[in-house]
Amino acid sequence: MAEMDAQDAQGAADLPTAKPEASAEAPAQTSALPQEELDRLTSDIVAALKTVYDPEIPADIYELGLIYKIDISDDREVAVEMTLTAPGCPVAGEMPQWVEDAVNSVPGISGTKVTLTFDPPWDQSRMSDEARLALNMF
Repeated sequence: MAEMDAQDAQGAADLPTAKPEASAEAPAQTSALPQEELDRLTSDIVAALKTVYDPEIPADIYELGLIYKIDISDDREVAVEMTLTAPGCPVAGEMPQWVEDAVNSVPGISGTKVTLTFDPPWDQSRMSDEARLALNMF
C-alpha cells in the first residue's frame, strides 16, 4: 500500500512512495502499482480533495491541512485520514462523505474509506501558504 503524509506533500513533487517498514528485520514493501500510475492517481486525488471546502472557511480542506494521510492500496482502494478544524465542526457528519465522493470521482479508484481523527489536533500551522494567503493570515 502506498502512503502519502499529506502534511509533507503540499505539491505534486511530493508524491507517495511505498510505505517503509518500521522494523529493520522486515523488507520494505513496495506497491504493485507502477510508479507512473501511483503518481497520476495521487495527483488526481489531491486535485479532487482541493474541490472540497469547509463552508465556513474560504480555503479547500487540502490546503487547510485537514488531510493527514492518503493510502492507495494495490487494488486502488483509497484510505483517507483527516481531521476537522474543531471537534464540534457543524459539518462533521457531512464532510467525510464529501471527501469520499470527491476521491471516488477520480478515474481508476475502486473505493474510498474516510477516517476522522483528532490526534494530533489541527492547528493553523498545518495550513499551506496558499491557504494563509486566501485567509489573509500572513
